[in-house]
Amino acid sequence: MIDRRLRVLRAIERHGTVTAAAEVCRMTPSAASHQMQALARELGVVLLEQEGRGVRLTSAARTLLAHGEALTAQWERAVADLATHGAGDVGGTLRFCGFSTAAAAVVPQALDRLRREHPALRLHLRETEPSRSFDLLAAGDADIAVVVATPNIPPVSDAAFDQQTLYDEPLDLLVGAGHPVVGRPDVALSEMAADPWICSSPGRAYHQLVTLACTSAGFAPDVAHYADEWDTGAALVARGFGVALVPRLADLPARHDTRRIPIGAPPVPIRRVIAAVRAGSQEQPTIAAGLAAVRQVCGALSTTLAAPTS
Repeated sequence: MIDRRLRVLRAIERHGTVTAAAEVCRMTPSAASHQMQALARELGVVLLEQEGRGVRLTSAARTLLAHGEALTAQWERAVADLATHGAGDVGGTLRFCGFSTAAAAVVPQALDRLRREHPALRLHLRETEPSRSFDLLAAGDADIAVVVATPNIPPVSDAAFDQQTLYDEPLDLLVGAGHPVVGRPDVALSEMAADPWICSSPGRAYHQLVTLACTSAGFAPDVAHYADEWDTGAALVARGFGVALVPRLADLPARHDTRRIPIGAPPVPIRRVIAAVRAGSQEQPTIAAGLAAVRQVCGALSTTLAAPTS
């Protein structure tokens, strides 16, 4: 009932180019461009202006998006109200997306709760990077995102989404068994400025977290190796090729001889895990049940978050 071309315009705003927006909307750049041209003609306004290699939205386009977000949120609330006319059972399909250890530590347990409490509910999980999770929410391809807050996700003020903090997770230093700091109760991150580092590939959420943590501690990490899987990173750390930061909830392979050491001196690096849904959708029975299950699981994590295991 809401013009689907508004989703394309929204994607252009987020990603800065028609090509990138077309990719997340699963269409060709030509089709996306034609849709924007047709929408502009129908409304009698200019929506996009060339800016370098990308495009920028005009003031008319931003006005249109503001109305589109309000309409979309109202539609989500309408769906929630219509659910009260149903049978009362929570059923249908609930689609989660999540990132790395946030998905592993929280969502499967939430799915297990939902399966027991609402057996008619069909459940799906897709593991994705945080920014991609918001694309899936906006496209209606996911209902709840459980992700790490990073600089490239929409701000909390973004009217298209409702975001809530689930928990703050400390990042611990991971070193090999023979590292000089082994045996200490904690370390300052700044002490690791001269060490080589193991980090994920540039552009990934974990790379952003490590870079920001080290910068806050007063140094730029000397990244010696890139590893996107905990197994690979832990193997490199265990053999003395560098140090790493690992989320406290990360389940590392036991076969690698590593040690976790808490960061004791400020600034203590953390990552914030959030749940996000489309604005207005949180009262829909399936989504409300999913959010409740996620919050229950997160409430039980306090003991695990309090202290690392070696």
